Amino acid sequence: MPHPDRNYPSASMRIPTLADLLDVQELDSQIDRLLERRQSLPELERFKNEHESGQRLEEELEEARAELKQIELDLDKAEGELEMLEAKLEEHETRLFAGGMSARETEHMRLEVQSLRGQKDAREERVLAMLEEIDPVRQRVTDLESELATVNERKAELERAIKEEWRKIDAEIARKEERKTEAASPVSEDLMDLYDKLRRIKEGVAIASYDHGVCGGCHMALSPAEEEEAFSDEIPRCAHCRRILVA
Repeated sequence: MPHPDRNYPSASMRIPTLADLLDVQELDSQIDRLLERRQSLPELERFKNEHESGQRLEEELEEARAELKQIELDLDKAEGELEMLEAKLEEHETRLFAGGMSARETEHMRLEVQSLRGQKDAREERVLAMLEEIDPVRQRVTDLESELATVNERKAELERAIKEEWRKIDAEIARKEERKTEAASPVSEDLMDLYDKLRRIKEGVAIASYDHGVCGGCHMALSPAEEEEAFSDEIPRCAHCRRILVA
């Protein structure tokens, strides 16, 4: 407290307004804490993690779908080529078994049929290999789709929880803002301007109580001379941190 024997000008006119401003500061501090709580909900971190997991799964799913599509295209092409080869082989076999050709034509047709059968066997093996290859990829796509759906469900639940918490916090902030407006009504515009400026540069604390020679803002003691100089001004300011002081 300022020394009781010292005569500080306009103290009786000053104290009520500064006390009101101290109430404003307390409400602003409460609002700051609510805003900080709004931005640091544990659900927000969990939502972020789920969102990142979802993005990773979407990338993996996109790659798996692209791989599956390519295999399906290749399989369709291989099956089509096999069907054409089978049709050609059947045609050549029919001509070979029908007879009516010269010995030279018959030998040529026999060799052609033999070649087509070899090609057919090779194409069949290729198609079988692709069928074995496509099943695991299809299963991977299904698994990734299921996992992504589960992640999206968790995200939706978290989003609902976050919105509900934000609704409660915003309602509390609105009540604090209303009380702040009432508390600030007796404070002059110039003093509020100074308060707002100090709030921006003093980590949200512009005014502090002065008790037993110590500033409640920076927690540093004022010498008797510093105290006298501070409280001789219309708006007392800490000699160290320049915050407004309220005795």
